[in-house]
Amino acid sequence: MNLFKHLWVRALRRARDEYEDTQSDIVYASPVRRAFIVAVLIYFVCAIAVGIYWSFFPNAPSINTLVQRQLVLLKVPSSYITLAQGDLPKGVATTSALITVSEILLDKPGGYIANDIAPPSLWLDDMPHWELGVVHQIRDTTLNLRASLSQSNLNHELDVDLQKAEVRFNFSHLSWGFPATESQYRAGIEHLQKYNFRLLKTDGDKSQFYADAQHLNDYLAGVEQRLKNLSQRLTASVGPSVNTDSAAMSVKQKDTKKIATGLYTKTSWWQVDDVFYEARGSAWALILILQGIDQDFAEVLQSKNAQASFDQIIRELEPSQQTVFSPMILNGEGFGFVANHSLSMASYLSRAQAAIADCRRQLLVASP
Repeated sequence: MNLFKHLWVRALRRARDEYEDTQSDIVYASPVRRAFIVAVLIYFVCAIAVGIYWSFFPNAPSINTLVQRQLVLLKVPSSYITLAQGDLPKGVATTSALITVSEILLDKPGGYIANDIAPPSLWLDDMPHWELGVVHQIRDTTLNLRASLSQSNLNHELDVDLQKAEVRFNFSHLSWGFPATESQYRAGIEHLQKYNFRLLKTDGDKSQFYADAQHLNDYLAGVEQRLKNLSQRLTASVGPSVNTDSAAMSVKQKDTKKIATGLYTKTSWWQVDDVFYEARGSAWALILILQGIDQDFAEVLQSKNAQASFDQIIRELEPSQQTVFSPMILNGEGFGFVANHSLSMASYLSRAQAAIADCRRQLLVASP
C-alpha cells in the first residue's frame, strides 16, 4: 500500500512539474509561437467536437414520409400518378426507400466520410464501417432490382437505368480523387429516380416491377445470405470458428496435418468494432428497404399468409439500432464479467434470418 501511495505522489509531482514547464515555455515563447500553439489547440478541440457530431448515426424516416418526399422531388404531375384509394404503382415504395437510404448516406452530418483523407474524418473509425454496411445493402438491392424484380420469366430485357445505377453504386467506396465516390453514387441515385419516375407514369412507358411471390422469395434469399455472412463474422469474434468454405475444405483435404487442427477465421480484436458497425449499418438500411418492400408486396404477403412472418423480420432487426452506451465495443467471452456486443448483434441478425426462412417457406406454398 505504501508503495502505491509513493508511486501516486511521484506521478502527481511529475505531472505538476511538466505542466509548470509547459506554462513557462508558453509564457516566454515569441508571440508568433504562442499564436501557433493556440491555433493548434483550437484546431484540435474543434476537430474533436466536429468528429463527435459526425459520429451520430442518422434516424430513418417513416416509409410514407419518404415516398411523399420522392414524389415532391420528382415533380410528378398529378395526371401521371395513380393514387386511387392511396395506392401507388408497384415498385415505387421500394425504389423510393432505396433512393432515400442512398441520399441519407451522402447527406447526413459530415456527408460521406469513408473516403476522406483529412481530419477529423481520418480519425473516425466507426462511421466509415457503418457506411460500408449501408453501401452493401444499396448494392444488393440495386442488383436485385436489375436482375430480378424488373424482369418477368418471359421478358429478360434489362432496364437501362437500373443497369447504370448498379454500375455507379459498385464504384469503389474509398475513392476521393477523380471521380470521387460521392459523384458516382449521386449519379446512381439519378438513374434510380428516372426508373422511379417511369414507374409512376401511366402512359405505357417501359418500366416494370413484378410484385409476385417468386420475385419476393428471390429477394429474401439474397437478404438471408447477407445476414448469414454478417452473423458468422460477428460470432467469430469469440472464435475459434472452423472455416467451412469450399476453398478451405479443399486445402484441408490436401494437407492431412490441418485436418486435426482445423482452419480458423477468428475475427481480429482490432476488427471487432469494424464488423459490429458494418452489421449495424446494414441492418439500418435493410429496415427501411423492407418497409418499402412491405408496401409493394402487401397483396402477395396477405394471400400467402406471410404478413406476420415478414413483420417479424423488421421487428427482429429494430433492436440492432439501440443506443450503444459503452464507449467501446466490448468482446467478452462466455459468461464472463464483460459483455460481448458482437454476439448480441449476431443474435438479432440470426433471429431475423430465421424469420426470413419462415417467410420464404410460406411464399413457396401453393395457393389453395
